[in-house]
Amino acid sequence: MINTLRELRAERGWSQGDLADALGVSRQSINALETGKFDPSLPLAFRIARLFGKGIEDIFDDGLGHMKKAAE
Repeated sequence: MINTLRELRAERGWSQGDLADALGVSRQSINALETGKFDPSLPLAFRIARLFGKGIEDIFDDGLGHMKKAAE
């Protein structure tokens, strides 16, 4: 799954550890999410979206081209 997690984290100057702490997951989980090796559970996806003040579909691409465009 393609996502903008790394970019959102970087915009805030957060390390992977900072984001992991905020979400209650391991730093390794954040790394796996950012590199597309792990898809978040729905509850985790909601926590991520709330943390960044965005919709899930603004952060995660389902691979079918349904991710919202940044310009929209």
